[in-house]
Amino acid sequence: MAQRNSRASVVGDEDALSFPSPLAPDKGATALDLVNQAADVFRGMEKHARETEVRAQSLCTNALEGLRLAEMRAEAAERAQRELIVTAERKLQHACRALEQARSCIEAQKDKLTAAEFRAEVAEAEARQAKEALALVEEAIRRRLLCANPDADGRLAAVA
Repeated sequence: MAQRNSRASVVGDEDALSFPSPLAPDKGATALDLVNQAADVFRGMEKHARETEVRAQSLCTNALEGLRLAEMRAEAAERAQRELIVTAERKLQHACRALEQARSCIEAQKDKLTAAEFRAEVAEAEARQAKEALALVEEAIRRRLLCANPDADGRLAAVA
């Protein structure tokens, strides 16, 4: 650039040449001040970029830790759910076996009740037959033994 500025440049019409004037001391200080300001701006931008990167890394680290914790909680919940399902299935199987045993016991009790009812009916029939037979025996005794002896009628009436 220095070579460019040292060459003559054509401004406007072709006959007029303009040469750069040597830099004035205040222009050099201004340029130096602008360079310093630009450097400060770049340093601020770099600092801001570093801070942003640190915050981003911190956010990523926190997000990863949160994700790990969430995965651990999800796995624990899945294990607990599987354990509950296994326990529920075991209890259900036990309940089914108990229900089947209860049904079997009920059927056995029904069978015993039916047999007892049948035996009771048979016993009642036998008791009726025995009562009828006893009544016939009593009648036969009265007719044959007591009728033959008229005094016995009075004794039987007194006993009865």
